Amino acid sequence: MLRLLPGDAEAVRSGSRADRVLLEGPHSRRKDLWLVLRTVRDFIVGFRTLHFVGPCVTVFGSARFTESHPYYSLGRDVGKALAGMGFTVLTGGGPGLMEAANRGARDAGGRSVGCNIELPKEQAPNAYLDRSVTCRYFFVRKVLLFKYSYAFVALPGGFGTLDELMEALTLIQTGKIANFPVVLLGTAYWRPFQQLLARLAAAGTIDRSDLRLLLVTDDVPEMVRHIERHAVRRFGLVAPTRLLGERAPRRRAA
Repeated sequence: MLRLLPGDAEAVRSGSRADRVLLEGPHSRRKDLWLVLRTVRDFIVGFRTLHFVGPCVTVFGSARFTESHPYYSLGRDVGKALAGMGFTVLTGGGPGLMEAANRGARDAGGRSVGCNIELPKEQAPNAYLDRSVTCRYFFVRKVLLFKYSYAFVALPGGFGTLDELMEALTLIQTGKIANFPVVLLGTAYWRPFQQLLARLAAAGTIDRSDLRLLLVTDDVPEMVRHIERHAVRRFGLVAPTRLLGERAPRRRAA
């Protein structure tokens, strides 16, 4: 049986952030217990921070696009539109298109919240957040992003955006969360992704009905209509009328 020698294990863990890396290999039981406790703490802090923010729409998107990029303007329009519907705009809390969506929500007088992540090059929360929480681990962050949202909007992005988008689709497909609407903004950008999904359906690795789990559009008003139909009406949501930090209204009684 293969095993990792003590000296080799120490070499593996000798990186500058080794004590903060989750999947680096075997630890002592004491270290694993400490990892569990830190994770539980992050969940508790996240739950307490986001409990009263009201119904959210999570917006995914690249951290790398600056204010001068056309997608940044699109992100602001998305944030404004979602805030205009009464939703809290929830993002990863960082720069780029996350900042754009939070900024748009702030411009419209809506709620703007972020779930930031600790990275090797520390990613500071953007300046347009009413409330934020910083997570050590991506899986904690993703739970928080999904737990409070009634819809998901993906702006153009890279590995992180694709990871979050595919997580949303997987959770919906497997029934782990309700069939919340998923909207992709930027038809030219997402066309190769659509083609990939079509190939998966043709190969039988997903059902053709799974292709209907998302809407791809360039039109922000179409996004609003889609979310209105498949989230607001379906789940009986009521537009928030109270200030951030107070108890958000509950779903409308049936």
